Amino acid sequence: MANALQEQLLKAGLTNKQKIKDVKTQKKRNRKSNIDDGSEALKQQVAAQKAEQAKRDKQLNEQRFAEATEKGLVKGLVNEVKKQAITLAKEGDIKFNYTLLNKIYSVYIDNVQQQQLLNGKLGIARIEEHSYLVPHKLAERVYMLVPEWVGYLWQSQADQPSKDDDEDPYADYVIPDDLMW
Repeated sequence: MANALQEQLLKAGLTNKQKIKDVKTQKKRNRKSNIDDGSEALKQQVAAQKAEQAKRDKQLNEQRFAEATEKGLVKGLVNEVKKQAITLAKEGDIKFNYTLLNKIYSVYIDNVQQQQLLNGKLGIARIEEHSYLVPHKLAERVYMLVPEWVGYLWQSQADQPSKDDDEDPYADYVIPDDLMW
């Protein structure tokens, strides 16, 4: 005898089995939605930590930039980048994409410049709305002082964080160095 009232309503013809099922389903849904597993508090805590970390990173970057500006390094760095910049090929037929501050930028280069970028001999710095191909050492220096200006900087495998290769489902697939996106 599940529910005497439901049986009485069925016998009287005031309801049908489908309506009873709908009511039960809705009650289950309401019960599940009211359960507090603490996930909302956890989400808020993680969001607060991320915001705090972003705030600290921004302050640190501003402090570095201010120190470098005081020393005159930034102005000298801009001049050095412009002086040592490698001219882009006039007949560059390869579109090289890079990301900087969540935006995608492109430069047209030739095969030689592409190989130099992929082998770590060149880097890309973007200053004052212009992209410059610069030697790798200079790109590293720019990255140390003002990381927001470096669009592409090749790093060796030793510099990149290591992952657990045991869990990598794509470990058997080799990604080519000259993959264009």
